[in-house]
Order: sequence, then structure tokens, then C-alpha cells
Amino acid sequence: MGLLAWLIIGGLAGWIAGNLMRGGGFGIVGNIGVGVVGAIIGGFLFGLVGLEAGGFVGSLVTAVAGSAVLLWVVSKVR
Repeated sequence: MGLLAWLIIGGLAGWIAGNLMRGGGFGIVGNIGVGVVGAIIGGFLFGLVGLEAGGFVGSLVTAVAGSAVLLWVVSKVR
């Protein structure tokens, strides 16, 4: 997947997860960061349970799920 697609999916995933988990986004750079790290976490977690998502929508769902887990863990650590 190209860098531009990673940035777009990361930004959308970070924004969606931010709205789901705490009621707001983190700005464009924060959303991209949360989304990209969330995509890595989501891919790992989906792999553990044997799920694999393909395409733009599947990648977005994986990234949102991972981002939500990331934000939940960060909220518990604080």
C-alpha cells in the first residue's frame, strides 16, 4: 500500500477512533499518528484471531479497531 493511502487511512482511522473513544479528534498529525499505530495494532490483533481484511474499507476497519484499542490502553495508563 502506498504512503498516501497509509496517511489517508491513518488520518480517517485516528479521527473516527478519537470520536468514538473520547469525543474528539487530535488534529491532522495526531490523527494520522494514532491511525497508523492503530493499523499496526489492529493488524496484529486481527491476525491473532485469524481475520484478514483487504481493500480500503477492510484496512480502515482494522485501523479504527486498533486505534480504539490504543486509545483505550492510553486512557487506562493515565
